[in-house]
This record gives sequence, C-alpha cells and structure tokens, in this order.
Amino acid sequence: MRSRLLVAGAALVIGLSGAGLAVAGTTPQAGDVSVLAAGEFDFSRPETVAANLNTPWGLAFLPDGSALVAERNSARVLRVRPGQSPQQVTTISGVSAGGEAGLLGLAVSPTYAQDNYVYAYFTSSSDNRIVRFRLDAPQTQTPILTGLARANFHDGGRIAFGPDGMLYAGVGDAGQTANSQNPQSRNGKILRLRPDGGVPADNPTAGSLVYSLGHRNVQGLAWDAQGRLYASEFGQNTWDEVNYIVPGGNYGWPTVEGRANDPRFRDPIVTWTTAEASPSGATIDGNVLFVAALRGARLWTVPLTGNGGAGTPVAQLVNAYGRLRTVERAPDGSLWVTTSNRDGRGTPAATDDRVLRFPPAGATPTPTPTTPRPTTPPPTNPPTTPPATPPTNPPTQGPGGCSASVSLNSWNGGFVATVRVTAGSSGTNGWSVGVTLPSGAAVTNSWNSQRSGTSGAVTFTNVSYNGRIAAGQSTEFGFQGTGSGTGMTPTCTAS
Repeated sequence: MRSRLLVAGAALVIGLSGAGLAVAGTTPQAGDVSVLAAGEFDFSRPETVAANLNTPWGLAFLPDGSALVAERNSARVLRVRPGQSPQQVTTISGVSAGGEAGLLGLAVSPTYAQDNYVYAYFTSSSDNRIVRFRLDAPQTQTPILTGLARANFHDGGRIAFGPDGMLYAGVGDAGQTANSQNPQSRNGKILRLRPDGGVPADNPTAGSLVYSLGHRNVQGLAWDAQGRLYASEFGQNTWDEVNYIVPGGNYGWPTVEGRANDPRFRDPIVTWTTAEASPSGATIDGNVLFVAALRGARLWTVPLTGNGGAGTPVAQLVNAYGRLRTVERAPDGSLWVTTSNRDGRGTPAATDDRVLRFPPAGATPTPTPTTPRPTTPPPTNPPTTPPATPPTNPPTQGPGGCSASVSLNSWNGGFVATVRVTAGSSGTNGWSVGVTLPSGAAVTNSWNSQRSGTSGAVTFTNVSYNGRIAAGQSTEFGFQGTGSGTGMTPTCTAS
C-alpha cells in the first residue's frame, strides 16, 4: 500500500509530513540500522472521528474497520466510525474510577468472526481485572483474570493479542515497587494469557502468567512483522522507556530507572526524559514504532532496526492536540490517535477529548458521501490484521467511465484484496467491478460492497454510501479469499 524506504548503515532520521517536528534528546541502542522504514502518514490532514469524549483510553478495531473506544471515567464502551456519531455498546460493570484508575484497555479477539469476544481491563473497588463479553450480548461480562493489585495510579491497563493468539497485559506496580521484582506477584509485569485466562504451556515459568518482570507501569504493547514485542513504560523522575521484550526478561525496576548496563537486567532501546514523553499507547507500522506521549504532548516515531534495537526517535504533533493517550494502526492503513486532555492533568480544547484519524501519505481524500452512511456495520467482516507490502495491479478502465486496481496481500493461508475504484471525467452515481478469480480461489468475505458469486466470475457493486464518486476521486472495497488471488484483473463499469 505504501512504499518502504530501505537504508543500510548508520541511523537515518526520516521527517514525516506535517508541522511540529522535533528530534528526541535520547541515546538509541548501539548498532546500525539495517532496515528503516518511514510510517508514512499525512499529519497535515487530521479527521475527527469522534469528539467530546470522557477520557478515552482503550481503542480496538473490529473486523469491519469500526473501532471500540473505552472511556476511563464513565466505564462506557463506544463504537466509532468516520462520519458517524459514536454509539454506546455497553457499560462495564464494577468500574471504580479515580486518578489513573478506571476502564482502561480493550482488545478484540483474533477469532472475533467466530466468537464475537471483546476483552476489557479495568479497576474495580478491590482489584484490577480483565473481563470478556460478546458484542451480541454485551451485558454478560465474564472475568478471566482477577486479583491484580489496584491503586489510584500505576495500574497499567494495556491489553493486546499477540501474533501467537495469546492475550498480553501490561500490569503496573500499583505503587508497591517491590512487586516488580517478586516473581510470585503479577504486578509490575507483562502477563501472557490464553484467551480464556489460563496459563499458556510455553510461558517462561510453568504455571505462571508472568512473561516479563521488572516493570513500573507498562501502557504500550506492539509487535513488529517478525513477531518481536516492544513495550512503552513510564519512568519515575528521570527516564521513560521503550523496551524490546523477551520471554522471562527482567527490566530492572525498581533497582534501575533507564539504562544501567547491569548484566542482571535488560536495558531499554530508547529513553526519554519524563517531560518529553510519559509514554502510553504504542503501535507499529512497517518498521516504525509510534508512541503516544501524555506529558510530552506529542507522538513519537521510533525507527526499528530489525535486530531488536532502535534508531533516533522523531516527534510529530508536538503540542498540536495536547496529551495523547493511545495510537493504533487501523485496518484501512490509517493511523488513529486519542487525546487525553480531560484526565485531570490536561487543558481541554472545546471538543476534547477526541479520536483523530490520519490518512496514509499520498492517499486520495475520501469523497463526502451524498447519502448518510448506514448506522449498522457492513454485514461482512474483513480480517483485522493487515499484511504488508502488497503488489498492485495497474488500473483497468472499463466501458462506463471508471477504473479499478487491486492490491493483494497474503493472509491466514489465503489472500486479502483491496480494490480501489476511481471515477473518470464524468464521475459516477454507482459502479460495478467484475473480477475473475483463478482456479481454486473463492471469496469468503467482503466489505464496503455488495457481492454476487464466490468463485470464477464475481461481481461487486457499490453500497448506498460509496456509489457516488466525484470525477477523479476514489473509493475502496475489499474481499478475503482462499487459494491464490494472483493474476486477478478487475474491470469497472460506472453508472
């Protein structure tokens, strides 16, 4: 979808689009940058997906591209989509908000299409815990992990599914620093759970959920394309951190804050002063780690070197939107960021708190629909994990004044196709795209279109909100299939 920049030798700083560029005063881990790829987003074109929220914290995408957002203080879970008002999905029962405590992280099951599960981490009156619920029955909320020490601060709270299908949780030390070095305590740790809350058989210590220890307050978890885990972590008075996480690794807190070159502990790959960062959510696009900074009021971009290290971080959005809590890469390739200016420590703008969307650099602006978008999601579900580096077939002009091009990606033993429909000089009031699938291939899922057929010649037509395209503008739809999609050439007809 976006080109990647390969660099050999010394670290290179890539400047991203938009104002507010700053370079961190940090000391990256030693080692040359073997592969450095810019996360290419247009920070000059923000779109407000949702506004006037009450301290949004967790954010997780559903397969249709909409997102669930957790409000820390209200305990509400909202569903948000560009161009639509937020819809309340449920309220999490038993949330006890105050200080940094409340409804925190969200995660969507990697097998959501089969089980409909959503996971939430929150602070109750007695502990921190993780529950799960089905989106078609959100009032039934089942605890899968309880008994994590709670406090008004240092509750951790980020949860995310790794590429191994396991659920990872960043758990703070709850102000009891000795917990972090106590292997019997689950606080001050990154935990690794089965989706039902059980202990995976291949965890570092048999019978223990502890994946890594020596943490103060992890709030960001992200994996690169090779399955390496990185975590952002709040320091105390001097150094905030990004760590490359290995199973059973000890990251030094409270003995160490920042780097110590102590063989007992693993040093961070990036450090910032606490004024520059207070790092919370994290995500990876290509070989760039994005970290949302609260006190630092910026979005850090950290080039990853391909060997578990990092190049020189660069800051974006410096003081543009205040405190930033969460950053996530969306299934459509855009970058979503949440503000946290109503958390008691910020200065709210009139429409805070907000969920902001930044498109990929060079993406064609999506035309404003002439009819309202539907209030229910498309009935089919695209995959939640976008693969990387798709080959793109050239656009094919159809007889009716539109063209179509397809980008293919391998996914889950099959493929995912993203089709871009571009209007000709007259624009369109509707469109139809025909695709002939290779022998043995079949469509199992599609979105942002209506579909006729599953194999051989398959036709996709617009839905109500994306049929009208202005001259020269584009819209996209997608489908998932089994077998190979190589060689497909779409043909577009406009009406």
